[in-house]
Amino acid sequence: MFRLQCVRLFLRRLLHQGAGIRDQVLEGLQVCSAEDQVLDLVGKNKAKLTVEHVSCAVRMLWKFQKERPELLRTVHLIKSHPQFLTLRVLAENKIALMDDFTLVDMLYAFLRLNVEQHDSLVQQMVSEAWVRVDRLPMSSLSKFAVVLHDQHLQSSPLMGHITSILDQRLLSIDDARILTALMISAASLVSTRLRDALISRAEYLLHTVDPLNYNTPRRMVQFLRNIKYIHRPLLEKCNEIFLRNIPRLDAENISIILGLYQSLQFNNCNFRLAAKERLTELIDTSTDPFSFSKLFVALAPIGSPDIRERLENTTLLVADEFNPQQALAVIEALEEIQSRNLSLLNKIASVIQKNLHVYKSVEVARITQALFLLHYQNPELFINLRKVLVGFLQRSFYPYEVTMLTRVLSMLPSRRLDEGVVSRVDDVIAQCSISELNTISFAVAKWIRNDPLYRHNTHSRYVRLLQRLSHCGHERLQTADRLDLLLEELKYVSGEWFEEMLLDETFVTLKRMIDQINPSNVSDLAFFLTRTNHLYPPLMDRIASVATEHIDEIHFSATYATLLPFSVLNYEPVHADELYDACIKRFTPHISSFDPHLLVLMAYSLAVADRFPEELIREIFSIDFLGKLDCQLESLPETLNMRTRQRLMDLNRAVCLECPEFQVPWFHERYCQQLQKKGNVSVSPVQQQIHKMLGEVLGGINFVQAAVITPYFYTVDFECKLDKHLQPLPYSELSTMQISDRGKVLWDSSSLENARDELPAGAQRIAIDFLDSKFFCKNSHHMKGEALMRRRHLEILGYRVVQIPHFEWNSMELSTHHAWKEYLRKKILG
Repeated sequence: MFRLQCVRLFLRRLLHQGAGIRDQVLEGLQVCSAEDQVLDLVGKNKAKLTVEHVSCAVRMLWKFQKERPELLRTVHLIKSHPQFLTLRVLAENKIALMDDFTLVDMLYAFLRLNVEQHDSLVQQMVSEAWVRVDRLPMSSLSKFAVVLHDQHLQSSPLMGHITSILDQRLLSIDDARILTALMISAASLVSTRLRDALISRAEYLLHTVDPLNYNTPRRMVQFLRNIKYIHRPLLEKCNEIFLRNIPRLDAENISIILGLYQSLQFNNCNFRLAAKERLTELIDTSTDPFSFSKLFVALAPIGSPDIRERLENTTLLVADEFNPQQALAVIEALEEIQSRNLSLLNKIASVIQKNLHVYKSVEVARITQALFLLHYQNPELFINLRKVLVGFLQRSFYPYEVTMLTRVLSMLPSRRLDEGVVSRVDDVIAQCSISELNTISFAVAKWIRNDPLYRHNTHSRYVRLLQRLSHCGHERLQTADRLDLLLEELKYVSGEWFEEMLLDETFVTLKRMIDQINPSNVSDLAFFLTRTNHLYPPLMDRIASVATEHIDEIHFSATYATLLPFSVLNYEPVHADELYDACIKRFTPHISSFDPHLLVLMAYSLAVADRFPEELIREIFSIDFLGKLDCQLESLPETLNMRTRQRLMDLNRAVCLECPEFQVPWFHERYCQQLQKKGNVSVSPVQQQIHKMLGEVLGGINFVQAAVITPYFYTVDFECKLDKHLQPLPYSELSTMQISDRGKVLWDSSSLENARDELPAGAQRIAIDFLDSKFFCKNSHHMKGEALMRRRHLEILGYRVVQIPHFEWNSMELSTHHAWKEYLRKKILG
């Protein structure tokens, strides 16, 4: 009994001692329900606060803030609280005592609480974390990387070291959130090899992500946007998760995703339609300036005219409450939809003008471009914008920034170009990419056109600038050694300066790198060739060889760009059938995965090459597909909308004429008639000359008809009829087209009804087309695919086709009136 009592006394004493050593300060911090409670507790106990106490207090402060919507956060009140300074001083004094996790966690939280980057606390914590960087756990390393990225240190030696650690430990990362944070932070430093490894790991970890977690796939797409790399398998997997979460997405997240897709030129019809429906649902609940501005930016470009009008009317009511960033986003959206709501434009411009001093250089450039493209009239605002842009440019040393500011400045009228602008541009030219050099050349060309003193004494500075641009471009091409990087620089390059100064050298460089053409870059190279409109057989043969041999390694959606130059430029490699068969076999199982408009464009490019895969044609001309296409067209930009409609008509015509066995009906009659009535056909001086001479050759102007509308709505430049003895047959006066003195075709009602005279037995109808330069490759007299398809179709319609190439008509051999007439006589009458 005595022993039992002793045990009880010992246990009671032990329990009493345990209660005595309880950390009451820590417990008090953990039960706080508001920021002021935390800070008051810090003030009362500052003499005895440990590292754990400080860490808990900072963590609690950030926890309260991040649980609130951004508009309701009160970081400014925390920063102004006297005990927050106490907390910062305590944290700075205890940095050496912090473990690795606590150090990075507190650094992250302090920055989220808007402690300045140059504050001694932040700088000492960053320095300490740098010392420990090799031993940081991956969760802390990813958070530290985010901190450096937020401090604009993404290209620093420290981030380079973190990127090296990421490379070494990549396969040990099993948390997609940790991986994506590191991917985004290190994006500017990853090599091609590491890029591919990161994408592969991201694809693997995406399967482990909760299907309701859309933030992780969003960061993966953001990484692809940051490195300007389209990896369709990963994009499609992320897109599936976004679609699953559409009912949960708010306007801000939808706006972010649509913006990322636009930057990557990745257009998914299903997501756009689902986003449009979801955003329309959110109109009534998005009443505050923050949520409504996000809604406007996302919905206005894809909404119907009625929705746009409703959004613009609401924007008028809340515009005065917009902050600078919201006003910038809205003005860009108004430019995208080409709004003509002057009252709304004036309101947004007023907000922008009041806040012009807070914008960064890229933001002022975006504002200027949007207002210029909207044709907004406000001289005072544009004068202020120009002053701000010039100031930014003269202080900048970044090539991309100088290029951007130069391009935007060239949009604005100016009688005199600031010498400081020319000097700054000249300073950075040697560091510019080919794309940036090309952009600067556009600006210089505009300055030359706008400078009234150019013809007198100022032209030399422009000449020197253009000479330097050309020299740097040639030097960059001659020293280039990686095809992937070169294609990235060439992706958006176009214009006279590039074609005249660098295109030949570009093809020399591409030929030098011909062995680097592989399945991952073959479609980019093919698309570049299509854009330049130049036929270069060695490169195209190599593209065909790589695509045929490695077709399984090429994403099915990339087959369109890969085949495009062959059909557009009318080039058939040695094994053309094998190339087309391989590509058709590659994309056919995935037809349902294509965006409807892209499928139409692909089918049309194949039709130009005289190829009509039955499964593809039957899919496009099915009721379900056409219904889906109609829905998609409503959300596409106007230019792409019209192009797709035109290509569907062209494809419909081609299938009806060349593949009657498919029994596809011709359903574009009314569409073509409407286009015809809206059209304003002009006849060039050369065509007027040919028209007059045809009258002389055939025996009178009533023997030739101009701008003839054929069945299926081709417009033939000139038509004549010959009997079986090759004698011209006259047209009735009612059906003869007239050409005005200004070269306009004067239509009559009969021409719009496709009326055609019956031909006598043995007679023939001749279609005469003048082929200007657009029908030929730019570097040769090689006829392009569309001209050949047109010829095929006219022949099916019963015409004998006579084509007059511009280089023959304008040659030295045909420099006299008699020579031209003889040329036409031989072409038509043999």
